[in-house]
Amino acid sequence: MSAKVAIQVRNDLVELERVNEVFAAFWASNQLPEDAIFDFNLAVDEVFTNIVQHGYADQLDHEVRIELAFESGTVFLTVEDDGVPFNPLDAPDVDVTAPLRERAIGGLGIYLVRKLMDGVEYARAGNRNRLVMKKKVSDERR
Repeated sequence: MSAKVAIQVRNDLVELERVNEVFAAFWASNQLPEDAIFDFNLAVDEVFTNIVQHGYADQLDHEVRIELAFESGTVFLTVEDDGVPFNPLDAPDVDVTAPLRERAIGGLGIYLVRKLMDGVEYARAGNRNRLVMKKKVSDERR
């Protein structure tokens, strides 16, 4: 069985509430394991926040497309924006063993997304960034 939901939101952090509501409804309607939704909420929060804070050279409204899909026991989270080109997979890993005082500011969100997901892919198509994150969840329905 497969299922898909997509939402278009403005590049404004207040939109995260709507995104989280869509995620919760998708999770419930597909009877996905509750323990896995945290990883996806954290991933979309980190990616969307980076887009809003760093993705645009102007102060105009832009639309960000976020899609959740469930197929063959795997959840796919896709985020597309028309911001400046940015491949988060090119960012170096954060040294989480270094003392806090010695760590550079930033980069921890991308590090967490890489660690939480089973796979992360980036592509630039035309003027759009497309980040696809995937994670295997239980095939068993509750």
